[in-house]
Amino acid sequence: MSENNGAGNLGFFLAGLGIGAALALLFAPQSGRETRDLIAQKANEGKDYVTNRSRELREQADELVEKGKDRLAKEKERVSAAYEAGRQAYREEKSKA
Repeated sequence: MSENNGAGNLGFFLAGLGIGAALALLFAPQSGRETRDLIAQKANEGKDYVTNRSRELREQADELVEKGKDRLAKEKERVSAAYEAGRQAYREEKSKA
C-alpha cells in the first residue's frame, strides 16, 4: 500500500496550479502589461495562501503539542498514583508477616 503524504499532495497541487496558470497566461488574449499584472497578482495570492496555510498548520501543531503535554502529565500522575498504591500495599503485606 502506498503511504498518503499530505505534503507531497500539496506540492503536486501547487505544481499543477503553476503549470495551469502558465498555460492560461500563454493562451490568454491580453496585452503584455495586463499579463504581467495578472502574474504579479497571482504570485501575491499564492504567497498569501502559503503564508496563511503555514500559520494555520503551525497553530494546529502548537495545539497538538499542548494536548500531548497535558496527556503526558495526566498519565504521569496516574503512574505515580499506581506506584504509590503498590508501595503501600507492599508495606502493609510486609508488616503483616
